Amino acid sequence: MIQKSSGSGRRILTYPAIHPCDSISPSTLLNSLIDLGGDICSYKSKVFSVNQRNARETFRQIANLLLFLQEIRDTTPDLPHPVILSFSELHLTFQKIRCLMEDCTSDGTRAWMLVNSDRAANQFRIVIRGLATGLDVFPLSTVDMSNEAKDLVELIIRQARKASFEPDPDDKKAVKDLMRILNHFEEGIAPDPIEIRRILDYLRIHKWSSCNKEVKFLDSEIGTEFSNGENITKLELLCSLMGFMSYCRCVIFDTVDFESQHLNGQCSNISKDLKGINVDDLKCPISLEMMSDPVTLSSGHTYDRCSILKWFRSGNATCPKTGEKLTSTELVPNLVLKGMIQQYCAENGIPVVVSRGKNRDISRTVMAGSSAGEGAMKMLAGFLINKLVNGSREEMNKAAFEIRVLTKTSIFNRSCLVESGTIPHLLKLLLSEDSNTQENSIAALLNLSKHSKGKCVIVENEGLDLIVHVLKKGLKIEAQQHAAATLFYLASDEENRVLIGENPEAIPGLVELVKNENHHCKRNALVAIFGLLVHPENHWRVLASGVVPLLLNLLRDSEREDLVTDSLAILATLAEKIDGTVAILRRGALQLLVGILNTSTSRTGKEYCVSMLLALCVNGGLDVVARLVKIPSLMGSLYSQLSEGTSRASKKASAIIKILHQFYENNSSSASVSPVLPREQFVHVW
Repeated sequence: MIQKSSGSGRRILTYPAIHPCDSISPSTLLNSLIDLGGDICSYKSKVFSVNQRNARETFRQIANLLLFLQEIRDTTPDLPHPVILSFSELHLTFQKIRCLMEDCTSDGTRAWMLVNSDRAANQFRIVIRGLATGLDVFPLSTVDMSNEAKDLVELIIRQARKASFEPDPDDKKAVKDLMRILNHFEEGIAPDPIEIRRILDYLRIHKWSSCNKEVKFLDSEIGTEFSNGENITKLELLCSLMGFMSYCRCVIFDTVDFESQHLNGQCSNISKDLKGINVDDLKCPISLEMMSDPVTLSSGHTYDRCSILKWFRSGNATCPKTGEKLTSTELVPNLVLKGMIQQYCAENGIPVVVSRGKNRDISRTVMAGSSAGEGAMKMLAGFLINKLVNGSREEMNKAAFEIRVLTKTSIFNRSCLVESGTIPHLLKLLLSEDSNTQENSIAALLNLSKHSKGKCVIVENEGLDLIVHVLKKGLKIEAQQHAAATLFYLASDEENRVLIGENPEAIPGLVELVKNENHHCKRNALVAIFGLLVHPENHWRVLASGVVPLLLNLLRDSEREDLVTDSLAILATLAEKIDGTVAILRRGALQLLVGILNTSTSRTGKEYCVSMLLALCVNGGLDVVARLVKIPSLMGSLYSQLSEGTSRASKKASAIIKILHQFYENNSSSASVSPVLPREQFVHVW
């Protein structure tokens, strides 16, 4: 799918069009036609990388037709009703022509449009024939117009039927050259840079950012095709083109232009696009959860794909929101909303819920997808290794940046770069005095640490000490943030959890990062600490770092639900041992925890609250229970967890309720104990 500036979310090389309604007036339809024709002609000033000759002929035909339509508007104010049939057909065709012009001029789709130039040429032929069909049924005898205008209509019809819309010979040659390079990749032969530049020049791709747009588009198309699983040949071609464009981006372009966010430490502010957004609009009306794959129905309303499919499978053929009967059950991906959801989640540190379709999309990145894509990546890995070893400071920085980009989403790319030996060289760059080089290197290592073998290579090359060095003394806060995240992924291995814990600066460094005002720093540090707590020996180390008062203050002051949940997770784990319970109780945390349990909207956060309260009751003894019994709001929140909480929260809430009831019954004669509930409502649950 390609996201247009118009926000249509239309998939490239598809031409959706809507018939005007039957009740529309002829004059309204005519004005709309003229406006649409003007919109089509505005594409004249744009760059056509392919099908230039066919586009020129189409513009000529549209310009002639606009002369005819404008004369009708000027000379015939009261149009007869029979013209609606002709205008409607023309309007439908104009919509398709506009989509076709948009495809031929879109940034990021040029390589794909080139290999589909035959298909696009055929579409030009179809839409121009559509103009002739629409004019065939125009009732010339009922409209008062000049003979010249009538002659012009007949001329347009003749030319539309005779016009030859064949693929441009230059397009054919460029496709042939491109396919030869893809064959070179398959055979392990390095392509001639001059030939590559010739193709890029033909496609008007002159910048790193333009090439990067091609890669992003191709990646999106691969994900869609992989989910559909229907056209293997098309999928292989997409993967081959992506390998080609990735190779070009790294090898051909020496400079990363301004659209890059990371090469020179520039960071875009994505929150500007989210001003005024109502978060409820990002949630599915059925599940009330943040959508991961929003799709729009024919009713115009949007739902998460998995939710609406479940609705349909239940035998419903209506729009859940309006109740109206659907004319079609087709689901149109809402890419604009999906992008906004991803931006919102990234800006607010919210983990994106991944749909099953996305899971398949991730699994497909384990393989290159085509022989040409695999060959291109292997050659590219060798090129980047050479730059890391022998390049100038600027070339080393760019190589680290390219590895960072390549490893962000593709498991195959990670595997290929780990196998090629990039990790030892990236580790050396962590000591660079250039802040951008250090940041790009640690970000690349973060992505490589997600690979199972990558973890081993990092540790075997004494990378832990270097990563902790960046964590403590990184030249930029972003580098420290990435170092914390890298430790989190490394800590997924038991042996690494031990090694990280034994490093005297690792846990204190993470705790220090929690104090930083940067939200991402806090988040990465918190999840890394939580991961290290899986190893029992790290329990006392985390306590000794003074994290408990820091986290309790964060619970009191933070308005970010994700940070609150992460802090609760660490505290709940610490509370499982007596020394952790003592440290938490000394800070007077009971009332705070009950308050969070009463007010939090996060099911996970509530579960950690319940888990911690149970641990405090068990390890803290009757003194803790006696204080909880006197908090009137607690029992209601606990009972709500029995029906609304997770299964684990429900069981632990039941255990706390039982403890509180038993305490009350054992001490009911004491005037100092206030009942949590009237005695007749007491129930023993487990």
